[in-house]
Amino acid sequence: MIYFSRFLKFSKELAKCCNNKATKFHQTRYLCCQGSMESGVVAGKQAAARAAVEDHLKDNQVVGVGSGSTIVYAVEKIASRVKAENLKIICVPTSFQARQLILENGLVISDLEQHPQLDLVIDGADEVDSSLNLIKGGGGCLTQEKIVASCGKKFIIIADYRKDSVNFGDNYAEGIPIEVIPLAYHPIQLKIKEIYGGDIKLRVAKRKAGPVVTDNGNFILDWKFDPSLCIGNQWPTINQTIVAMPGVVDTGLFIDMAERVYFGLADGSVRIREKPHNGDACANGRSSAEK
Repeated sequence: MIYFSRFLKFSKELAKCCNNKATKFHQTRYLCCQGSMESGVVAGKQAAARAAVEDHLKDNQVVGVGSGSTIVYAVEKIASRVKAENLKIICVPTSFQARQLILENGLVISDLEQHPQLDLVIDGADEVDSSLNLIKGGGGCLTQEKIVASCGKKFIIIADYRKDSVNFGDNYAEGIPIEVIPLAYHPIQLKIKEIYGGDIKLRVAKRKAGPVVTDNGNFILDWKFDPSLCIGNQWPTINQTIVAMPGVVDTGLFIDMAERVYFGLADGSVRIREKPHNGDACANGRSSAEK
């Protein structure tokens, strides 16, 4: 009986040890996979940014600089080319973050008052659909980004492969950002929900009590829309309807604005998609071009 009791205790301890090792193995494998995915995303962002700047940046340009994580690599590439090739480039920021990036990289900074017409605008996106429509504003800079984009002769998007979708909502689950005057946020919530359904919430800050406040002093609503709205070409009308609501500053829907999108892949290559044209063989807007 004593021997059996000792054997039972030993078996339990052995099982516990094996479980701990198995758990550690799975945790290690998960962390390795997660690290590999993150490094692939970074590689994609870098590749897209560098390819876009290489293709479109030319001497004596005024360039609109977007916001977000991918634009960091674009600004670094712009600064590198300015230094190496002695290019004369003037940069117009879309946000406080973009302004800081321009200054930190020693580039010449300006604004739309001095340079209302831009040769090129490079920005990121949260999601791109098959028609090259965009959802932007995950970082809260959508209104200034749209104003700057509207002033550019070319509007080029850079993103990693996760942002490439057929329909909005395929890969991006945060919804469509809508910048609103603080006084109007709740009436606008009710109106959008009544007309289109879905779930719409005030964006709350993570390390500050209360809502996120934009560079313009406004609030942001995040609208998780019904997927049925992706059927047919409804987004232009939906965008116009929401923008027309009193108190709405602008939406994160960038309709028919992007000329070309560079998607950086995990292996460092780049897939390019261009705006589809009627009768084009590439009707869904996808291009097989890779760099």
